[in-house]
Amino acid sequence: MKVKTILLGAAVASGLFAASVSAQTIGFSQVGSEGDWRPAFSADMQSTAEEMGIELKFANAQGRQEDQLRAVRAFIAQQVDAIIIAPVVVTGWDQVLQEAKDAGIPVFLADRDVEVDDPSLFVTRISADFNLEGRLAAAWLAAESRGGCNIVELQGTVGSAPAIERNSGFMAVIDQFPAMEIVATQSGEFTTEGGKRVMEAFIKSTDNLDGICAVFAHNDNMQLGAIQAMKEAGLNPGQDVLMISVDYVPAIITAIEAGEANASVELRSAIGQFIYPVVLEYLANPTELEKWIVIPSDLHTAH
Repeated sequence: MKVKTILLGAAVASGLFAASVSAQTIGFSQVGSEGDWRPAFSADMQSTAEEMGIELKFANAQGRQEDQLRAVRAFIAQQVDAIIIAPVVVTGWDQVLQEAKDAGIPVFLADRDVEVDDPSLFVTRISADFNLEGRLAAAWLAAESRGGCNIVELQGTVGSAPAIERNSGFMAVIDQFPAMEIVATQSGEFTTEGGKRVMEAFIKSTDNLDGICAVFAHNDNMQLGAIQAMKEAGLNPGQDVLMISVDYVPAIITAIEAGEANASVELRSAIGQFIYPVVLEYLANPTELEKWIVIPSDLHTAH
């Protein structure tokens, strides 16, 4: 797979993907509005579209793939110029993407990935590297724990690209350390409520997290829920147990400053500036692009 990495703002500032067309109509099918990161991403896509003179048709699937498929078909019927999808899950896309291709409408993936038999059904994916996020989290944890740690994992939505790839990246690193192991894992559905519920169950099943060294959460909101559950149980998150997650939303920054979380891998939400120039340039000059344009991620720690 051909992959291109771009730095924050570099694509726009350098003119790498300088848009040469305007007043295009683009349909954007968003996963939902879970957590803090997703609404910030949606707001950025909407505001950036307005700034660039794009007519954006926005559809929120509320975490339901059937609603997302319905939205994409509505965009096809409306004959939009292009479609952007942040997929709920990775599978089940072949038919609707074929319908878009048959209608001559290019499809771009934002944030998340899909698994299809024919990669030509979409133009490119523009996103962070979720696998790298998992590896960054695990590498930090390996260093902090000196390679010895029993870990509980709060996974994201089952079947979603972030959940699959963050887990695989995390495992690729901790598998190198015989004394590092995930001893309990469950999905918290990327929500604060889900993270709190799962952590409450973990606290009970592990006798107040006895022997647990760290909590790895696939997003900050689940970690924030875990922090709530731990505090209510009389535990000291960030001190008794290391807390590492992904997103770097404002609330987790506050938690890190308060010593209740230790680290977060940043997933930038302001990525309309990356996505729209790629789409507009392709509409103006439809040539083959790399199948994945990577937006880099950064690790933030308390020290």
